[in-house]
Formats: sequence, structure tokens, C-alpha cells
Amino acid sequence: MKNDSLTPDNFILNLPEDRQLKLQKLREVIKQNLPKGFEETMNYGMIGYVVPHSIYPDGYHCDPSMPFPFINIASQKNHITVYHLGMYAQPKLLEWFLDEFKKFSPKKPNMGKSCIRFSKTQEIPYQLIGELASKLKPLEWIAIYESQTRKK
Repeated sequence: MKNDSLTPDNFILNLPEDRQLKLQKLREVIKQNLPKGFEETMNYGMIGYVVPHSIYPDGYHCDPSMPFPFINIASQKNHITVYHLGMYAQPKLLEWFLDEFKKFSPKKPNMGKSCIRFSKTQEIPYQLIGELASKLKPLEWIAIYESQTRKK
């Protein structure tokens, strides 16, 4: 679902009504749990939580003019998606998430390398997503990122 909104508020207002409450609740739980230093923004057509240039002037290696991404949330045609780059970069965090997810659902999560897709939006484990958002501080995330990108 293409959404050209320039602010998170407008992004949510431009969603179908059935998705607005789910994305707003997801946004709130992330903001409540995200460590200090991350900023909410729009990037890649999604609501993003990033390490701003004021903390990490190098920005994202794919496009240094962009702040360094951490979490994004999106409403797509068939699901709501949470992108958490830390799970892709930190296998222990992914393992933790998979173990904890079992407490919220008997099903295996629908995941890609850094994304968690929720086709049934009533099954979004908001508490777990909030806890996941709290697991890395900006400087920890930068250290993980640099340890992996500097190797290449």
C-alpha cells in the first residue's frame, strides 16, 4: 500500500480505517518502550525509528543523507509489518524474540530477515513488540552495525 505521507500522524490518517487503530497502537507501544536517543520519522514510506545524525553523523551506509534506521512499521496490502534491523544483525536477539513469541501464539511467526508480518492484525503481540523495541540502545545498535559493516 503506497502512502506518501510526510509525517507519522498523516501516515496513519491515510490508512484504511481498520488499520488506523492497529498502527496507532503499535506506534504508541514502540514509542513508550524505545530507549532515549532514537527519533520517530518517516523513511522508506513507513514510520521509522532511527538514530539521528546528531548522534550518528555518518548516517546509513546505503544513503548517508538518511539517518541510521532501527525499526520501521508499515501497513501493507495483506499485513502489518514490523521491521527490526537489530534482529537481523544480532542472532541472540532473534533467538530471544522467537522464544518469547511462543508465549503469545502457538503459531510460528511469519518472518523475513528483519521483518515480522501480521496478517491477522488482532494477533499482534503489542507487549512483545514493545519489549523488543527496548532491547537495544542507540550506542549499542551503532556498535553492532559498525562491527558488521566495517568487516566488509
